[in-house]
Amino acid sequence: MRTSVDIPEPVYRQMKVKAATEGTTIREIILEGIEMSLRKKETPPRKSSRARFPAIKSKHPGSIKLGEEGVYEYIPFP
Repeated sequence: MRTSVDIPEPVYRQMKVKAATEGTTIREIILEGIEMSLRKKETPPRKSSRARFPAIKSKHPGSIKLGEEGVYEYIPFP
């Protein structure tokens, strides 16, 4: 597949230097960048499975005694 893309002159010069330094072509650099971008979007971001503490912040750290109504003081409900 062939396509045209406008690349700003400073970016093109940087790619040209990189290609010469690495002994590759500008085409290979562009394809590598596109493949990296596609792989990045395919892989969903990993969420940390670790819990963050304190789960409920208290005005007085230690144990919290919560009744049925006391929970609303610490956890906002819509």
